[in-house]
Amino acid sequence: MMDTPICDFVRTYAKRNALRLHMPGHKGTGPLGAEALDITEIDGADSLYEASGIIRQSEANASSLFGCPTFYSAEGASLAIRAMLYLLCLQAKAQNRRALIAAGRNAHKVFLSAAALLDFDVLWLYPTQEETYLRCQINAASLEKALAEADERPIAVYLTSPDYLGNMLDLRAIAEICHRHGILLLVDNAHGAYLRFLSPSLHPIDLGADLCCDSAHKTLPVLTGGAYLHIAQNAPRLFHAQAKNALALFGSTSPSYLILQSLDAANRYLSDGYAQELASFIVQMKNCKARLKAHGYCLVEDEPLKLTIDAKAYGYTGTDLARILRENEILCEFADPDFVVLMCTPQIGANGLDRLERALSAIPRRALISEKPPVCMRPERVCSPRQASLSPCEVIPANRSEGRILALSTVSCPPAVPIVVSGERIDASAIRCFQYYGIRTCCVVKPYPRRQRTAN
Repeated sequence: MMDTPICDFVRTYAKRNALRLHMPGHKGTGPLGAEALDITEIDGADSLYEASGIIRQSEANASSLFGCPTFYSAEGASLAIRAMLYLLCLQAKAQNRRALIAAGRNAHKVFLSAAALLDFDVLWLYPTQEETYLRCQINAASLEKALAEADERPIAVYLTSPDYLGNMLDLRAIAEICHRHGILLLVDNAHGAYLRFLSPSLHPIDLGADLCCDSAHKTLPVLTGGAYLHIAQNAPRLFHAQAKNALALFGSTSPSYLILQSLDAANRYLSDGYAQELASFIVQMKNCKARLKAHGYCLVEDEPLKLTIDAKAYGYTGTDLARILRENEILCEFADPDFVVLMCTPQIGANGLDRLERALSAIPRRALISEKPPVCMRPERVCSPRQASLSPCEVIPANRSEGRILALSTVSCPPAVPIVVSGERIDASAIRCFQYYGIRTCCVVKPYPRRQRTAN
């Protein structure tokens, strides 16, 4: 059985009843009950970004499970994404190249904050035809075409797979295209940490990605904030050498030891029969999905642990279906006018699946709602994300924003995918999307004041 060095150290320390004259201020006691296990970088506890002891041992355990060098984040995949993009900028500089990244248009907003901080440029990859801004079905052929039409070869392609709706890309074919052109592949796999434990593995690193992040807490039994940064064995050596520095650049100097213990404990769980437990649960998921389809539901995901309902095909909006489920004490991950997203893991068990299926089956089917979501035209780029994000800005009503330049992508999470990105001009089609998705305000660049002419 895999060891848990972080958990073991903290539990031993908690039992010593030592006088804690170090941070945190609760001194090991408090109303939550977890305070005794909440420590800081005391002697023997190691340090996340300079790991040489128990954290290094635990990360080595995680690396053996994922088959590649794996590093912890106690600040979610957001930290890992910034670190990945920083490493890419270092690689571009080492090659005396401009940091141009081709990115799927449904990128998480943290990608844009990283663009503002690191000042890389973005070549947006758009799908051919999509009815929602949350999906960007890039394939090998469309990527090949985009690269052929680009004025400049990007240093990397950045994609989200699985996306928020549970759609997965053919990363193996995409990786082949990238590497044939001498381009690196980065994948936001926040929703797919468990994919490594399928047979065969569908994890991005195993499919050819060079860098990848997972939100462990999204699909594994890990506390919120636990995440991984993975680096392919054959990735540029600079990535391996600078990974910890990249994480430290953006990470807190006080990472949560509760989250680190959770990641540590997950290693034992993942090594002790998890693959078999996952396979069994996925069979139950497939059977549940088949029965729901037979009942009349339209499911649109291809990710095994997600259940994404096209609500309008069943006669409801997604928010209506989510409300009905909530009245039955079933809470969804995400809902908008079109979809309901339900995230399942083996932790809910067969009983949880049965409860969900009974609740959905009890909802009467109604006439199809034919209304389609508005399509946002490709916005005009006026300036870079960095220029827009660091400009004086103001928050105004979204319905009065036409013609203005978006400063910050202040969209809520979930889904944290912006319709218009920093530096783009808001047009009428974007405003229709804002209205449809309930976006009431937006942060735009302030117009520069006109200088007063002085009398001669």
